[in-house]
Amino acid sequence: MNSSASSGARRTRTLEAMPPATYRIGWISILAALVGILAGIIAYVLYDLIGLFTNLAYYHQWSFHFRSPENTTIGPWIILMPVIGGLIVGVLAKYGSSKIKGHGIPEAMEAVLTSRSRIEARVAILKPLSAAIAIGTGGPFGAEGPIIQTGGAFGSLVGQLVSTTAAERKVLLACGAGAGMAATFNTPIAGVILAIELLLFEFRARSFIPLVISSTLATSVRSILLGQKSMFGMANVNFDVIHGLPFYLLLGLVSGVVAIGFTKLLYWVEDRFDALPVDDLWHPAIGALALGVIGFFVPRVLGVGYDTISDILNNNLTLKLLLLIAIFKALALVISLGSGTSGGLLAPMFMSSAALGGVFAIAINHIWPAAHLAPGAYALVAMAAVFGAAARATFAFIVFAFEITRDYNAILPLMLACVIADLIALRYLRASIMTEKLARRGVHVPGEYEVGVFSLVRVGEIMNTTVQPVEKEMTVAQLAGARKDHNPLWNLADGLPIVSREGKLAGIVTQGDLLRAFESDPEGKMTVFEAGSQAPIVAYTDEPLEDALNRMLQHDVGRLPVVKREQPDKLVGYLTRSNLLSAWTRQLEEEGVRERGWLARWRGVNGSPNR
Repeated sequence: MNSSASSGARRTRTLEAMPPATYRIGWISILAALVGILAGIIAYVLYDLIGLFTNLAYYHQWSFHFRSPENTTIGPWIILMPVIGGLIVGVLAKYGSSKIKGHGIPEAMEAVLTSRSRIEARVAILKPLSAAIAIGTGGPFGAEGPIIQTGGAFGSLVGQLVSTTAAERKVLLACGAGAGMAATFNTPIAGVILAIELLLFEFRARSFIPLVISSTLATSVRSILLGQKSMFGMANVNFDVIHGLPFYLLLGLVSGVVAIGFTKLLYWVEDRFDALPVDDLWHPAIGALALGVIGFFVPRVLGVGYDTISDILNNNLTLKLLLLIAIFKALALVISLGSGTSGGLLAPMFMSSAALGGVFAIAINHIWPAAHLAPGAYALVAMAAVFGAAARATFAFIVFAFEITRDYNAILPLMLACVIADLIALRYLRASIMTEKLARRGVHVPGEYEVGVFSLVRVGEIMNTTVQPVEKEMTVAQLAGARKDHNPLWNLADGLPIVSREGKLAGIVTQGDLLRAFESDPEGKMTVFEAGSQAPIVAYTDEPLEDALNRMLQHDVGRLPVVKREQPDKLVGYLTRSNLLSAWTRQLEEEGVRERGWLARWRGVNGSPNR
């Protein structure tokens, strides 16, 4: 047997030895439960680390209490404190791992798409440590991005510790990331959806069940360690759904434009830092110096700022302060993150966009006092719309904002504004804020996912029913003679089924089988049954093409005889590679061929038939 044939045989035996994916869901769910518990603990540890570094840097206290640097009394030292953190992060990134740079989610996506969901163990340690240092020394970041990446890293490590497939590691990585999101904001449903939209690119039981389990347990652990309240709360507010829809529509347009501008500005700043004639080690410190200057004049831009987000959502800030936050928090974020430091993107974008929503409502009320818009409502909607459009995770952030408020009246404004913003971003933004970095590296990230045509079409719909089988008593010489006479029934390109005189399926004979038969029997007296495969792998008329295709790949064959389940030895058709391609052709026709509607037909009768 040649090497290619032996490798194919080994691959077939390996695939056959593996149990079906459905048998593994229970085991993967147990691992996902472990990952979820770890993610909840990671969230708690990272919050404590951020609190510790913040208190040491700005209040000179050994305390794990989570608070903002804005009330510090260190004076001008506030400018240099982020620089110290930036230097430390730069050293960790250069001599530890460059994967700690950025806000975490693109790095997790890259591991899924390019590394078969493998993440290095040191990333699981260095990412939360670097993020805690960066945020604790004033970085304008959130804890969620590092927690998401760290949770994903631990999920990947669990998948590397035990024997798993790449697909199962991807599920565990996504479980850690989704659980990290859930543990950060006490939003388990949004955590599940975010993992599906940004990491899994699928919606299947094998991933959905473990995801829900991990997010549920992470949120439970978080509730025990950090309490059940969200990182930022919101009192009851009047969303005024009916009268406010036109304003929410306008806010959606504004949010889409802001999402585009923010994404382009972030990567423009990153390009400017890459062009600096200094070592990458110094980039975070340079960005931190600019942050320190901004923070000296607008202290609220420093740190995570969950308390400031709560103030915005509850309409506790003046118009002037909202404007300052909207502009300078965004500016501080793009400079800091563009410099290559470590920190989360969600919370700072939430703060800046929520301030934008508040400014929008107050401005409308000033122009048209009869509108009576609630600034908190528009702050919440803008918060979800801007980030959802920038990240191409609109559904996740509609649900996220709803989970924060638990107010069903928020659903319609959120849905309208978020999809309008997403529509604008889709039209004018080549890649999302999450995928632009990967696209520049040549990594393709699926933007959409759907049920494949092979899952929708049944074998019986496209199988070939015109192939005439050969009888098992025919000799290989007779079959070769029939081929020589150009009999169309004897086309061996895809093999031919062998049947008994009673019409029962007995085997398959291919062109390779004929050649091997003539090598051992030059006169060709061997029967086709003896020369061919006597235990044919079959497809069933009622099964999806996906199952049949998997069987072809597992057994390294290019054709399958088709039978009915109630008559497993009765040949009714033949499935070949060309049949599989015809399924794709049908899908292309359904998506690309525009059929004439009633109006077009009417115009064709009374006017031009082609218009």
